[in-house]
Amino acid sequence: MRYDTVIFDLDGTLTRSGIGIINCVKYALTRLGRPIPDEDTLMRFVGPPLLESFIRYAGMDEDEAKRGVDIYRERFDAIGWRENEVYAGIATLLRTLKAHGAYVAVATGKPTAASERILRHFGLWPYIDRLRGVSLDDHHADKARLIADVLPDQPGRACMVGDRKSDLDGARANGIDAIGALYGYGSRDELEGAAFIAETPQALSDWILDGTKPRRGLLVTFEGPDGCGKTTQLDRAAAWLRERGFDVVTTREPGGCPISERIREIILDVGSAGMTAECEALLYAASRAQHVAQTLLPALDHGAVVLCDRYLDSSLAYQGGGRTLGQGLVRAINAPATQGLEPDMTLFYDIAPDRAMQRRLAASEPDRIELEKRDFTDRVYAAYKSLCGGANGRIVTIDADRPIEAVERDTIARLSELTGLDAD
Repeated sequence: MRYDTVIFDLDGTLTRSGIGIINCVKYALTRLGRPIPDEDTLMRFVGPPLLESFIRYAGMDEDEAKRGVDIYRERFDAIGWRENEVYAGIATLLRTLKAHGAYVAVATGKPTAASERILRHFGLWPYIDRLRGVSLDDHHADKARLIADVLPDQPGRACMVGDRKSDLDGARANGIDAIGALYGYGSRDELEGAAFIAETPQALSDWILDGTKPRRGLLVTFEGPDGCGKTTQLDRAAAWLRERGFDVVTTREPGGCPISERIREIILDVGSAGMTAECEALLYAASRAQHVAQTLLPALDHGAVVLCDRYLDSSLAYQGGGRTLGQGLVRAINAPATQGLEPDMTLFYDIAPDRAMQRRLAASEPDRIELEKRDFTDRVYAAYKSLCGGANGRIVTIDADRPIEAVERDTIARLSELTGLDAD
């Protein structure tokens, strides 16, 4: 990697916090009877110390500005801090830095307690060796001093990443490289002179890692009878993970890439009636072979969290159990297709087959597999239950015969365990 020590600013560098900050500024100005400035002026509140911004951009004296900061914090402490999201790819960058032994710190003009709460909530705290913010009474953040406080005794090759001129000036004052996060809230003009200006989080990651491969991503598969609600839960889980800065790839089987999607059409087409069980199993394996090679492995190598709607367990349940081919034969057929790739976690959405099918048929016209009779779906369900009992904890069962929100809470709880994120 290019650096042994990487120090980050928080707002506009690790998280996209502008909406929450601006909403809290508007709240404070309204409470004080002050007019709301234009959007360009409001954006200038993001980054610099609040006291200075209230004085400079709202025309307040220091006493009124202090009241503005207090009122701002009322809303920020209640809801403003959560009006925020981690930039895409930041979580992968931090995971990779820590996996390769880098020292990672945060130096921010935001209060320390609020900063820690944000880092914990969005799952970034495990990757941070040291945090330095300001006290609630400190209204004039000295970025050079904050950076100095988090630098280790032997920093080696070190840099500071930030989106404002004060971040770069603080880096230079400490004799370390200044890296501009242009994707944040600063302008290119104020970032001029940086050792590198990153237009995107991915560009920042590429620069810092300098060819070092990201830490391998995670594969989570979603399984269950047709109509169990797994696709809905996958979409919600993807949104939750993206808010926390993970690169997320959502995909499905059969399908997930152009060739595999063409095979999917053949498998599910009601016009393919009469297809033999062996042909069906081989087509699923063929689709999976292309999907693994073209979609799953590249995404995992890039460090993404991959959420896959069905994987090998579906073949074991549907062709091994439902078609009575047996799990041994299905595993053998799929051995070259999977290349040994196993999920890090599988979520099985447990619901009785008849209940699941009622849901499914209420949504749209059934495909060829969904037209099968009850004895087939019963065998599929029994095979799934058997798999759940013999997967050494990889498969987590979630009761899917409940409201969507309750199922979502359990889904997020399981993902939080896997990723180390806060489930809130």
